[in-house]
Amino acid sequence: MMKAGSESAMTMTTDRISQFEKMAREDPTNEMAHFSLGNAYLQSKRAAEAAKSFENAIAINPGMSKAYQLAGQAMIDAGWVDKAVAILNKGYQVAAGKGDRMPQTAMADLLRKVGREPPSVDAEAQAGKARTAGGFVCRRTGRAGTQLPDPPMRGPVGKWIFENISAQTWRDWIGQGTKVINELRLDFSRDEDQEIYEQHMREYLGIDPELYEELIGKKGK
Repeated sequence: MMKAGSESAMTMTTDRISQFEKMAREDPTNEMAHFSLGNAYLQSKRAAEAAKSFENAIAINPGMSKAYQLAGQAMIDAGWVDKAVAILNKGYQVAAGKGDRMPQTAMADLLRKVGREPPSVDAEAQAGKARTAGGFVCRRTGRAGTQLPDPPMRGPVGKWIFENISAQTWRDWIGQGTKVINELRLDFSRDEDQEIYEQHMREYLGIDPELYEELIGKKGK
């Protein structure tokens, strides 16, 4: 018999899939809808559907390092090794050019898992060129932009956003966040709705669970 906690988690994941499917269907150019849908599919072990969603996100935003990583993972899970190698090689180069170390390392590990070595890139030189050209480079998009004048919120997450996310990307999130509030009918008087909103924000900005745990851990030190 399935435990109550497992049933609750399954129901929550199914609800999230339905929400993200609706968002992706109503706004096909919203890369975060596709990315979040891919995440939800991956958590439900629906690897083929996850891979397609991540490919959709990449088609809209080719600089989305994390999407390449998770697309490669989904393709490996689906048994599509050749496709996984191709997208991981491309994503590794994208991440190296942005100086996006966590996805880059994860993609190297995935390539080695299937018996391949990551491509040779001069990551420091590429990232350095980007910084020289634009001054401040947004970690999420890999594009030059303007740094926020101050952290948008208190605590280590706000500090990370200030140091890594451009003002342009933050404004884009505000627009996306409004859609999240309206489409999911969030009520910030409820803690669970506040957490849903913040989870969407973290996914949009590229704060994956590992990085989030690292940042929260720093808060307690």
